[in-house]
Amino acid sequence: MHILVTGAAGFIGSHFVRTLLDGAYRGHENDRVTVLDRLTYAATLSNLPMDHPRLAFVRGDICDSALLDTVLPGHDAVVHFAAESHVDRSVEGAEAFVVTNVLGTQALLDAALRHGVGVFVQVSTDEVYGSIDAGHWTEEEPLLPNSPYAASKASADLMARSYWRTHGLDVRITRCANNYGPGQHPEKLIPLFVTRLLDGETVPLYGDGGNVREWLHVDDHCHAVRLVLDGGRAGEIYNIGGGTHLTNREMTGRLLELCGRDWDFVRPVADRKGHDLRYAVDGTKIRRELGYTPRHSLEEGLRETVAWYAAHRDHWDPRPAPSTPY
Repeated sequence: MHILVTGAAGFIGSHFVRTLLDGAYRGHENDRVTVLDRLTYAATLSNLPMDHPRLAFVRGDICDSALLDTVLPGHDAVVHFAAESHVDRSVEGAEAFVVTNVLGTQALLDAALRHGVGVFVQVSTDEVYGSIDAGHWTEEEPLLPNSPYAASKASADLMARSYWRTHGLDVRITRCANNYGPGQHPEKLIPLFVTRLLDGETVPLYGDGGNVREWLHVDDHCHAVRLVLDGGRAGEIYNIGGGTHLTNREMTGRLLELCGRDWDFVRPVADRKGHDLRYAVDGTKIRRELGYTPRHSLEEGLRETVAWYAAHRDHWDPRPAPSTPY
């Protein structure tokens, strides 16, 4: 199989590519991978095994239809990770999110249709559902996004589904819980808190810290995406959960303990505009149909993540420090 993976110089996409090229996904040991990435602030070529014989890298924008027409021919599948993804940035300015997440997805879908791509996996987020007071979202829930980021991903999901319904393109949509793990950009909650605490700095906690998130290790997420690529059904949506739900205050407490700090290092800040209270997905469908089960406990995953940031200061600290690659 020849797979185009967009946005794969970033955190999640690069993990998917590295794991595939390492031979960890049965049936994909001989796959060729093309990575298409614009190399924005959250992406770096150091995330990828650039000298791997089955990897080709193309620097470019998914909105560039002419470029897509040169890249896509000969590919059997697209796994679409590329996205602007930081909620706070979307609150400050939504245009980049609409351009990349909506128009970029539409351009990629058009190109996939033109060039006969067999499977298109649209990687999305649980944030498209909005906020849920109790219980869990199934894949049939209405989309009620509350941030410009979430709205742009919901729009992309609907566009992707329309290409299945209208054109017969084999589109499969995944919606994941909050990802974490080694190598994540320090703007996200866990790496932001870990890197600041490791440097002896305070961390900002929104509001009363009562917002609840479900946490998913990046390796579990990528494993689920691979299962959807291999066995998912056209036109279907698959929720991907980690199974562990914590308030932001509870997560802060765990990170303080792992970094050897106390609550004196936490400063309350004004809550984010439109801050969703609680996310929780029902992962029954992907477990039942594709045999998915998370393999990383949050306790193990957080310990591994903190250790990685402590050993890889060059990933987040501009000051020179020795490091080792992935």
